[in-house]
Amino acid sequence: MAFLFGCENVHLEYPTKVIFESLSLGVDDGDCVGVVGRNGDGKSSLLGLFDGTVEPDDGRVLRTGGVRFASLRQADELDDAKSIGWNVVGDTPEYEWASDARIRDIIDGMIGDLDWNAKVGTLSGGQRRRVDLARVLIADADVLLLDEPTNHLDVVAINWLAKHLKKRFSRGAGALVVVTHDRWFLDEVCLRMWEVHDGIAEPFEGGYSAYILQRVERQRQAEVAEQKRQNLIRRELAFLSRGARARSSKPRFHVETARALIAEEPPLRNTTELKRAAISRLGKKCVDVIDASFSYGQNKVLDDVTWMIGPGDRYGLLGANGAGKSTLLDIVQGKLRPQTGRVKIGKTVKFAFLSQKLEELEKLKGDRVREVLSRYNARYMIDGKEVSPAQLLEQLGFTNAHLNMPVETLSGGQKRRLQLMLILLDSPNVLILDEPSNDLDTDMTVAMENLLDTWPGTLIVVSHDRYLMERVTDDQFALIDGKLTHCPRGVDEYLELLEEDRRAQLNKTTSASKQGSAAQPQAQSGLSAAEVRELKKQARSIENKMKTQEKKLAQAKEDLLKVDPYDYQALGEAQAGIHELEQRIESLEEEWLLVAEQMEG
Repeated sequence: MAFLFGCENVHLEYPTKVIFESLSLGVDDGDCVGVVGRNGDGKSSLLGLFDGTVEPDDGRVLRTGGVRFASLRQADELDDAKSIGWNVVGDTPEYEWASDARIRDIIDGMIGDLDWNAKVGTLSGGQRRRVDLARVLIADADVLLLDEPTNHLDVVAINWLAKHLKKRFSRGAGALVVVTHDRWFLDEVCLRMWEVHDGIAEPFEGGYSAYILQRVERQRQAEVAEQKRQNLIRRELAFLSRGARARSSKPRFHVETARALIAEEPPLRNTTELKRAAISRLGKKCVDVIDASFSYGQNKVLDDVTWMIGPGDRYGLLGANGAGKSTLLDIVQGKLRPQTGRVKIGKTVKFAFLSQKLEELEKLKGDRVREVLSRYNARYMIDGKEVSPAQLLEQLGFTNAHLNMPVETLSGGQKRRLQLMLILLDSPNVLILDEPSNDLDTDMTVAMENLLDTWPGTLIVVSHDRYLMERVTDDQFALIDGKLTHCPRGVDEYLELLEEDRRAQLNKTTSASKQGSAAQPQAQSGLSAAEVRELKKQARSIENKMKTQEKKLAQAKEDLLKVDPYDYQALGEAQAGIHELEQRIESLEEEWLLVAEQMEG
């Protein structure tokens, strides 16, 4: 593979911190690299080095001549006063960009539901992110540098983006470097990983799951090496203290496989024990939502929703932005009364809500973290052991230095963790979390998940982070068209339900169109009866091909589960086969839509 860009012996230093020390990296044609690391360790600076917005203090950045870059920043570069269309395609005439199938696909996938002429200044955070992403994806670039592209995106948009990037870089053309805390996205898109820490970027092969396995194994090997070194030091000390000793056989360290390491780990949480603890705190009654409906004007967001939430239940709530999740959660908490139906809340229920905003910390912004902790005498239980507020904060990644910092000087991720800790110390028995992983790096997200695994109460989570959702909850529910649906298979089932709904709507529209064209084939579409029959024949043929490919895809996914998870080559081949089948199905869908459009005229 041809070299595209990289750096050699780069030193980068800010006034308070050395970011990189003698950093050397390279990216080849076809690479899809995921970048992880703690907040502040230099992930964004690394992207800046590559696209030239950050200059190194020493060393050099290498770029192959003619390679074009397009970058997505955490803060968008959109003009609030201009329209969505202008921000995405600029002054390019419509006939030029509309004739490009790639551009049409990006616009439809990212911002197809937005008003092309709407001012960017009127958009929500999630809508702005999609517009900025569309702008970057449309750019005529060989290399994409994406900094937290999944921020503010819902599950559907994240899924579309992953499919687009996999398809875009599947043939080894160009390269992708992405910084994100979304672990599912890293697994789905990336072929290599870089972990940025302590002034270096440590490389790993494979996606996030493979990176974690390799990281555990490297840590184990380092521990073994350190143990051997300590043994040698102790032997040397003994020799110097007491003279030569008889040689003894050197203990051998049994090398465990990653599979064995994982197998020996206890379950993530003791569900039975947590249920028992929750019942002791809540009683047998928690929250029952029965036949609840709610509308905003003509927009019905909840339609006869029934949701029984018991003590110790751990539920995830899925749904597109604007689907009614916030409305449902307000009804669950008793903040909003349903227009029809009823809600029963147990007498012992004590709610706590972790919002996306940090308003709870506003009144504390002038206080030091240590002063905030001193106001809490409560003890928190972790794995059956009592811990103090300071120890709990340590579990969430705070150091002694952080304790003396004013709350207002903390980073977004630190404030988020402090906010969660204060909520837990208030001893609620029903905890509702709205996007709890916002502003957190992968390590801190895992630390938070570990903490939630020990929490004995009812938990409801709203998140677009698939890994977090499936890690901390036991069941997932989806809000689709005002209806609440149980999704036993989690996010995958939710996406399948959305696709089924989309196809049903499409088939409904097509059927109506076909009926009209059958009555007046020539008057409405301009086609002869023979041409209409031929198009119908083509449509049926395509549908049969799609069914065949979908069966093959389902079988390929089943076969993937049987592959040894540590055989990276076999996993790669299996995933490549699945990707190829998905591309075929997507191509057939596009072909079918083209035929349908021809029949409609």
